[in-house]
Amino acid sequence: MSVIPGQGDIPRIFNSASGRLEPSATGEVASLYVCGITPYDATHLGHAATYLAFDLLVRAWRDAGITVRYAQGLTDVDDPLLERATITGQDWRALATSQTQLYRTDMAALRVIPPDFYRGVIETIPHIVAGVERLLDSGYAYRVPVEDAPPGTLGDVYADLSADPAFASQTRLDPFAADRLFAERGGDPDRPGKRGRLDPLLWRAERPGEPSWDGRTLGRGRPGWHIECAVITADQLDLPVDVQGGGSDLAFPHHEMSTSHLRALSGVERPARLTMHTGMLSFGGQKMSKSLGNLVFVNQMLERGVNPSAIRLALIGHHYREDWEWTGQELVKAEARLVKWREVIGSVKPHPSSAGAIAKIRAALANDLDTPTAIAAVDEWVGQDQGGRPDRTTYAGADLRRAIDALLGVKLY
Repeated sequence: MSVIPGQGDIPRIFNSASGRLEPSATGEVASLYVCGITPYDATHLGHAATYLAFDLLVRAWRDAGITVRYAQGLTDVDDPLLERATITGQDWRALATSQTQLYRTDMAALRVIPPDFYRGVIETIPHIVAGVERLLDSGYAYRVPVEDAPPGTLGDVYADLSADPAFASQTRLDPFAADRLFAERGGDPDRPGKRGRLDPLLWRAERPGEPSWDGRTLGRGRPGWHIECAVITADQLDLPVDVQGGGSDLAFPHHEMSTSHLRALSGVERPARLTMHTGMLSFGGQKMSKSLGNLVFVNQMLERGVNPSAIRLALIGHHYREDWEWTGQELVKAEARLVKWREVIGSVKPHPSSAGAIAKIRAALANDLDTPTAIAAVDEWVGQDQGGRPDRTTYAGADLRRAIDALLGVKLY
C-alpha cells in the first residue's frame, strides 16, 4: 500500500447478525476470516466482487493504523470438485492445484492484498479429525450408519444442533426457511438416522472411489464443509474474530453452522463479533454461479487485454452489500473513468489541494465501505476547474493518486 498523509477512521460495517452498523475493530489488532473458493473452475466476477470487499476492509483497517490478521480457507476437496474432475477426466488434485493457482493469479492482478494465512482443507485434516473426535466425546456429535456399508464401517458423524441453544442466533430464520435453504445449499435434511433435519455432516465415512484420509477413531473418510472453516478459523486466529465474512449465500447454513461448531470447540459463546456478507452478482437474469454456468471469468477478461484496474473500478462502483447485474456497461464506464482519472490526476499541471477529496474517500470507507461515494469524491475533484490558482503544485495530484492506490486499490500509473 502507498503511504498517504494522515490516518483514517475504523470502518463501521453492517453486522448481518444484528442488522446494525458497528465498529469493525475494537483494538489495535483486527482479525478477519473469509471463506475461500472451491477450486474447480476459474475465478468469476462474483468471486472477485466478494474478495474485493474484504480487501477494502483490510486497506481501511491498515489506513486506520490497525494491525491485521487475515485468514482465508480453501475447500480443496469437495463434491463439486470431484464431480468436475470426473466430467473432465482430470485428476481432482491436479484440477484443484491449477484452479487455486489461477485464483491467486487473478487476485494478484486485481491487486487484492493476500491473506496472512491461507489454508486448504487437506492440510488441515489432522486438526479437523481431532476437533470432530472432541465433539463426539462431548456429546455434540453422533454417528449415523451408512447404508450398504462394508462390515466395520463406523458411520458418518453429524453435529447435534439441539446441543447448541444459540444455534440460528445469527440469521434468526424460521424453521421452514432454514429447512429450505439447507436443502438448496448442500444439506441433507431427509437423511435417515439423523436426529434433526438441519444437523450437518462433520465427517463422511469412506465411500468407494472417493478420496479419504485417516480419521483415527472416526475411521477413514473426509470432512464435512462447515467444520472445515471452523477448525481453520480456530487454528489461525484468536477467538473471537472481529469479522467473519463471505457472500450472502453463505450466511445460512454455512456461517451459522460453522459458528455453532466453533462454539462447541472453543467454549466462546460468540466466536465472531460481526458477520459481513456481500451481495450477489447476477448475469443474464440469474445469480452468477458455477452450477448455472452463467459466468464471466476474470482471467478471460485479462487475456483480452482488459485493464485489471478497470475491472476493479467497475466492481467497486457498486456497494459491497448490493445485489446487482453485470451487463458489461459497468466496464465501459469504468474504463472511461480510469482514462479520465489518469489524465487529470497524473498530469504535471498544478492542481488544487486534494486533501478534501482524500478526507471524503476516507469518510466514505469508514461508513460501511461506501465505495460509490468514495468514487464520486474523486470524480468531483477530477471535474473541478483546474485552471485557477492552485493551493499546491503537482504534489496535490500525487497525494490523491497514492490515496486511490492505498484505499481503493486502483492503480493510476
